[in-house]
Amino acid sequence: MSNPLFAAGHAADIANTAVAIAKRLGLAAAAAVNAGEGLSVGVRNGEVETLEQHRDKVMSVTVFDGQRRGSATTTDFSLDSLTETVRAAAHIARLTEPDPYAGLLEPRYLATEVPDLDLDHPWPIGAEDAIALARRCEVAARGAEREVAQVDESGVSHYRGVHAYANSHGFTGSYLATRHGVNCIVVGAREGAMQRGYWYSTARHAAALEDPETIGRTAAARAVAKLGARKLATRKAPVLFEARLATGLIAHLVSAVSGGNLYREASFLRDAAGTQVLPGRITIEEDPFLPRGLGSTPFDGEGGAPRRRLLVDRGVLTGYVLDGYSARRLGLAPTGNAGGAHNLLVGPTAADQAALLRDMGRGLLVTDLMGHGLNLLTGDYSRGASGFWIEDGAPAYPVEEITIAGNLRDMLLGIVAIGGDLELRSAIRTGSILVDEMTIAGD
Repeated sequence: MSNPLFAAGHAADIANTAVAIAKRLGLAAAAAVNAGEGLSVGVRNGEVETLEQHRDKVMSVTVFDGQRRGSATTTDFSLDSLTETVRAAAHIARLTEPDPYAGLLEPRYLATEVPDLDLDHPWPIGAEDAIALARRCEVAARGAEREVAQVDESGVSHYRGVHAYANSHGFTGSYLATRHGVNCIVVGAREGAMQRGYWYSTARHAAALEDPETIGRTAAARAVAKLGARKLATRKAPVLFEARLATGLIAHLVSAVSGGNLYREASFLRDAAGTQVLPGRITIEEDPFLPRGLGSTPFDGEGGAPRRRLLVDRGVLTGYVLDGYSARRLGLAPTGNAGGAHNLLVGPTAADQAALLRDMGRGLLVTDLMGHGLNLLTGDYSRGASGFWIEDGAPAYPVEEITIAGNLRDMLLGIVAIGGDLELRSAIRTGSILVDEMTIAGD
């Protein structure tokens, strides 16, 4: 990669320069630099439909004038521009109302080292080779199933970026990270009815990606399997979320215990620390230092030290997900989570999805969700869904145009089991999740 910001320490130098300018103005400050470059290609019918080279960079600075805060950004890293940007942030701070909770993260919570987490693995693949991979994916998808009508897109992407952060407490840190991917969207058709299937792979290292033929065949199989989908009569039944969607349930739990929603009193889990939020067999570990993890980081978004911990220990919520500001609002200590949680590892209780289907016997396997129907204040949950009706522990027929509903608190406590079919394409590593009962609304 040719981006000069990828040189060791260069992005950090820019962040430190902005902080030094603010200090000369008598202001506390924090600055972050994010920059990167990459490539994405999309192929349809063997032809290149999209070919994009990405290059981006931005420096954001936040200054504190007492209890007043102001922020500004720039994509010009010249000294004159950095000076102008800091002055703009200072001007904004003077116009804002004082906030008694505003300020930099206290020094005792800052990271004291920046460990190498094996996040940087550039993929030296050019446009022609990426196009060839995408075509292999498309060819595999077309030949996988008789009822494949078309391949909407096969895509390949790679990206490498740098993140640097500095503040006037003396913290400086930076690291490089990569993310690569292959994806495929397939349309199946039968007797005038059409269904889409999608599959993808993403990883820090290209060698960890699924091969393009597997991705194409999987997307095709998922599309064809949904053909002949029926509606269901309204009922209550067990619901199994496949692993890809189960990550969303855990993400909802994290949102409900995150500082911003807690101090705004906008969460159904306010004051839930120390209480049972999941069945006693379930543990959720947060590990920011997982090598090559998609949620790994040596420091959080304000230079804080992340840490390994059990967020949920045998079903009991041990604490919250807090940055410095929300921690001050709540009268608690920050948890190193500015920017969110890092690599949540949900302990499985069953072998795999097939075992969960056998345990369920009869119910709904959800493979796709639509809409965003969660009221975080009350926990009320309602989403459009499609998937498969299960009889005798095996898929009986595909279903569509249904809605699944319940209350998230009850759903989380009603988790019967979690499979060992871990979703590895997310910062939330969980298997399929079986919920004891939900309302399924159909005809």
